[in-house]
Amino acid sequence: MSITLVSTWSSLHLWPTLGSVSEGSRDAFTHLWKSTETEVPNEFLQYVDRVVFRKSTVSGDAVCFPCPLRQQEAVAALKALEGCAAAAIADVRGPKQEREISVALENVASFLMSTYITNIDGLDKCDPRAKERIPDTDLNQAQSILYRRLSAGLYKTKDRGEYYHIHGSLDATKTLEMIGLPAFDPDLTDYHDCIRTIEGAVEQFSGAELEKLNREHGQAGAPVLTNEMYRKTAHGKAMASLPLFTVKPLSMTAPPTPFPQSATKPSQCLQGLRIIELCRVVAGPTIGRSLAAHGAYVLKITSSKLPDVPFFQLDVNTGKHTTSLHFKDPGDVKIFESLLETADVIIDGYRPGVIASLGYRPEDLAEKAALRGRGIVYVIEDCFGGTEKGADWASRPGWQQIADSVTGVAWEQGRFMGLNEPVVPPFPMSDYGTGCVGAVAALSGLYRRATQGGSWICRTSLTQFDTFLLSLGTYPSDIQDQLRREHDRHFFGIRHYDSVDEVSQRALRSVKRLHPNLFADHMLQKAYSEAFDGTVSWPRQPLTVDGIKIGHVRPARPNGYDEPTWDGWERDETLLDA
Repeated sequence: MSITLVSTWSSLHLWPTLGSVSEGSRDAFTHLWKSTETEVPNEFLQYVDRVVFRKSTVSGDAVCFPCPLRQQEAVAALKALEGCAAAAIADVRGPKQEREISVALENVASFLMSTYITNIDGLDKCDPRAKERIPDTDLNQAQSILYRRLSAGLYKTKDRGEYYHIHGSLDATKTLEMIGLPAFDPDLTDYHDCIRTIEGAVEQFSGAELEKLNREHGQAGAPVLTNEMYRKTAHGKAMASLPLFTVKPLSMTAPPTPFPQSATKPSQCLQGLRIIELCRVVAGPTIGRSLAAHGAYVLKITSSKLPDVPFFQLDVNTGKHTTSLHFKDPGDVKIFESLLETADVIIDGYRPGVIASLGYRPEDLAEKAALRGRGIVYVIEDCFGGTEKGADWASRPGWQQIADSVTGVAWEQGRFMGLNEPVVPPFPMSDYGTGCVGAVAALSGLYRRATQGGSWICRTSLTQFDTFLLSLGTYPSDIQDQLRREHDRHFFGIRHYDSVDEVSQRALRSVKRLHPNLFADHMLQKAYSEAFDGTVSWPRQPLTVDGIKIGHVRPARPNGYDEPTWDGWERDETLLDA
């Protein structure tokens, strides 16, 4: 078998030019644990030889998506490392035993499409009737009409060959008005008319001028760069020295905090732990959803005064309780601080500094945790990363499409499609991948807190996941040619300006035709959600670990549904065996 040399962060890695997703996942896993071994406990790495990548159908070993990058392999590797972490934690909680860790590759592929597979009573994201079943958290009406939704898009600038991704996903008015367009235009209802109008406005500016406008208006736009260009930026250079995630001590004052004791052996490795999730949209909440699948009590706290993308509630709220608190209301602050008193983990998915500005710096929380005699694990997920390095773009706001644009992922997708222009990839795959990274980091912090003591801070970002993904290299040319032949021709009519929903829906139709088993009934977990008043179906977990159960014991509910308390949580163990 011939080999291709692919440059990674710190070394050259050998990748087979031909082969299966299972083989590629094993190689990606080896690269992953070797490149992050400074950040995980040695006990996790003792399980790396116990990992098996399983496929039960042809689809499990096939590249399923019309994309050039190894998304399936990257996330399969991350799930494997998550399994090593869960096994090591289960050993600490006892009794220790030999454990095999299995990653089901078909389920990995389904997980990467979770937003488009999850449904309520059969109504999925592509069905307009689903909107009626989900509370409207789009407070700024950014998702209300097509014209406003397209304020988040990748467009040409006035400079030839230059592209910029504007992003008004949660505040379309600011983005549209800053480029000289009205916030609402009732006459614009046609998809291509909307695109022509918005791209025409963007083309009045250079990339540098758009950068200035974004800074002035606090918006999340970014230039669309090749990976070579990104690595030459000051930010890219600063990020090059960071691994995929970091786990560092905040304070070592508190003694070791054992995992919670119970009268009976816990069926899940994080059973009894309390996690506060301060996140919106996909990547951060995916960390919480992953930890909930290991049995943790995950309380997602949002504010009724802050917008969120409505449909994602059905997807990423799986396994959690959700409540609403406003941190500028003294009464809500008091409630939040009472929840903090017994919390084990905080997940912070906001722009760097936002939660700290409300009086909750990680360092201050670690001091309070030391006083109670139990450390805390603070997990940070953001777009650009690099806060600890003082990197140039560390404090910028951003979402998946922004990270995919600046790191070179969008250019790789465009080239794969035969275009000399960037295209955003289908599905929130980098979001889900980053959420998997954050979960591994959190598990590392919890293990260190239990065995070494202290409080720990864990960091990752969308750009760090994308850098890891790019380090795995693109598929060899013969596999890319095969993907272009097999997938729908309609998908390859996509252009740079097409929305992520348009790209994803075209890809979804093609994947359904080629790999219908990924959408089969047995691939889904189902449960009645009283909160949504319907049966919610979502992709099953890709991961199994001998001796413990992995899965959610409660279905999704809307943001702000539950009382802000750790008491009285329902737990349906039958879902773990369904």
